[in-house]
Parts: sequence; C-alpha cells; structure tokens
Amino acid sequence: MDELISQSGLVFVPLLFALCFGGLAYSLFRALREGMESYDQVYAVDAARQFEDIFLFVPAKRIADIARIAAVTMFIIFFLLFGDFGTPSGLLSGLIFGFIAALAAVNSPRMVLRVLKQRRLERFNRQLVDALISMSNSLRAGFSILQAFEVIVDENQRPIAEEFGVFLQQVRIGVRVEDALGDLEERVGSEDLTLMVSAIQTARQTGGNLTEVFDKIAATIRERIRIHGRIRSLTAQGRLQGLVVGAMPLLLLFAMTALDPVMMRQFVGSTTGVALLILVGLLELIGFLIIRKMVNIEV
Repeated sequence: MDELISQSGLVFVPLLFALCFGGLAYSLFRALREGMESYDQVYAVDAARQFEDIFLFVPAKRIADIARIAAVTMFIIFFLLFGDFGTPSGLLSGLIFGFIAALAAVNSPRMVLRVLKQRRLERFNRQLVDALISMSNSLRAGFSILQAFEVIVDENQRPIAEEFGVFLQQVRIGVRVEDALGDLEERVGSEDLTLMVSAIQTARQTGGNLTEVFDKIAATIRERIRIHGRIRSLTAQGRLQGLVVGAMPLLLLFAMTALDPVMMRQFVGSTTGVALLILVGLLELIGFLIIRKMVNIEV
C-alpha cells in the first residue's frame, strides 16, 4: 500500500508542476497578447497618425508588424549573444538582455519618425527663406497673401509646398485664415514659421508692410542657419569624441562575446556582472546627456 502511494506521488507531483507551469505560461501568453492588442490600438495608430503629419501614409497594421519583427529579431540576437540554455543563470541573463533589446526595438518606429521629422523640419526651414523672398516679391507685384501662398505651392518644393497646400485647402473649405495659420504653425513646429505667422496675423489686424517684414524675417532665418552651421562645425570634434567614447564599451562587449562567449556568459550570468553592466549603462546614459548638453547650443 505504501509502495502504491509512493508511486502515485511520483506521478502526481510532476503532473502538478506541469499544470502550474502550464497555467503560468498561459497567463503570460494572454498578458502578452493583450499587451500587443493594446499596442496595435494605441501606439501603432498614433505612430501612423504622426507619419501622416509628414505626408508618409503608412498603415497602422504595417507599423505594428514592423515593430514586432524588429522586437523578435533583436530578442533572438541578444539571447544568442548573452544567453545559455545549459544553466538557469545563463537562461535568465539571455531573457533579460533579449527583453531589453526587444523593448527598444518595439519603439523603433518612433525613433525613425523622430529622425524623419527633424530632417523634414531642417529642409522646411531652408526652403522658408526662399519662400519668404518669393512671397515678398509677389506682394510687391500686387498679389494678395493667399495668392502669394499659391505661388509657393505651384513651385512644388517639398515639404513647404505640401504644408502650404494644406493651409490653402483649409481656407478654401471655409476655415478662418487665423485658424488655418495656427494649424500650420502647430503642424510644422518651426520657430522660423512662427515669426512668419505672427507677422501675417499682426498685419491683418493692425496693418503694416508685409514685404519689408518678410525680407527681414528671411534675413534673420538665413543668419540663424549660418550661425547654426558654424556652431556644428566647431562642435563636430566634440560630438565625434562623444560618439567614439560612448560606443567603445559596447563594441568591447560585443568583441569579448565573440572572442570568448563562455567567459562572457558566466560574467553576465553572475550577480556582479549584471550589476556592473547596469552601472556601465547608467554611466553611459549620464555621459551621453552631458555631452549632448555641451554640444547642443541654441541659436
């Protein structure tokens, strides 16, 4: 009888553990699924809307698919670099590093969007100088302010022609000029455009010579762009040094992992190794913020 009870215990205990781990895995799977559904409904839709603001029409589902593929790829790469199926500590370290890499990859659409927005804004500011001069000449020729906007749209230089075209469409469907200018200013987010919008609104309310104002704004923007380029050339060495110094620990980490993966798995699988990596990451972040503060000079 005792032998029968012991044999039953040998059968039921593993079965009980299997049921527990199965329930835990099912709960984690459901939580992950709900999180991805929430991601699709909130993050991807918002990212798609922001892409539309820069006239890149990418479906929200496509953005979510790209983010998933990037997350899975980065998780596999970092798990293979820092993980080990042979030991629990190696498995845990691989899961931790893979999860961090996947979390960063999920935000890759927003990172790409930020870069595209910055480049678009710089291109818009450069085109705004010539646009202001062209609008000033149009006003001297007897055109109205809306006709001056149409001249810029007809030149079809992106992105300024696209933004001014949206402004004209809003005015044609009955939106007040002041409201359409406010939407234009908010959509582009350019300080130079704010000067132009303020000048137009002031001239419409109190009167004034917009041609001279546009010429002065164009000269101000041109001088600001020149000074900004000069500052970037003077701080290029500091920015390059910060990039090299900041990338060196990461390059050494990948090089040591490629040369001696066993040693690095033992290192990242230990408590001391994880603590040192966290400390290095914090110091890297602090150094990046300090160097960025030093080389980013507002004009």
